[in-house]
Amino acid sequence: MILAPNSLPARLGLLAAALLALAACQREAAPPPQESASAAPPVNPAPIDDQPAESVPPATAPVSSPPPSAAAGQARFDGYGDLRFGMTAEQAKQAWGGELKGKPDEPGGCYYLQPIWGSNPREFGFMVEDGKFVRLDVGNDKEIAPGGGKKGMSADEIGKLYAGRVETQPHKYEQGAKYLRIKDASGTSSALVFETDSAGRVTSWRIGLPPQVDYVEGCG
Repeated sequence: MILAPNSLPARLGLLAAALLALAACQREAAPPPQESASAAPPVNPAPIDDQPAESVPPATAPVSSPPPSAAAGQARFDGYGDLRFGMTAEQAKQAWGGELKGKPDEPGGCYYLQPIWGSNPREFGFMVEDGKFVRLDVGNDKEIAPGGGKKGMSADEIGKLYAGRVETQPHKYEQGAKYLRIKDASGTSSALVFETDSAGRVTSWRIGLPPQVDYVEGCG
């Protein structure tokens, strides 16, 4: 049976349909449920720390080593070890701290003091004249002169070590050999003398006070 649009049953049906549609819309538009008040708040992540746990000193640039200085021995322009040029022979013996052998042929004469293990004072010896220690003689390659010179070096090497200070003199006896004389840069009267052979190699050296430092024959 077809109902008339204005009949009471028809109107009731339309009203029921409208109510159902309204209820459906309300269910779709319902707000989302609220989060529980007991939910834990978000935790901020800890900052990333790539540093070590222990205290570490800051890195520093490598320290450059100072340039090596010229080799140093006990010989100096004012003496050797605790011995000083100008000391009496007795003072020199006390400063040496051990036994030194040697004595003059006559009072005030030139002679050498040398350690008891020494056999030739021209290899290592302390010249004494007028009762004073005046010169050191070295003929071995173990001792080093002030400034770095030593037996076995060439004249050119000596010239580089003591640049601008070397006075060259011809050898008294050997053709082509030389004396290389160096004054003390500090201004004292002391001098260092290297003796070379004809090939230009240092064979010995001596250091001390003039005039004794220039005795080419030692105490001879």
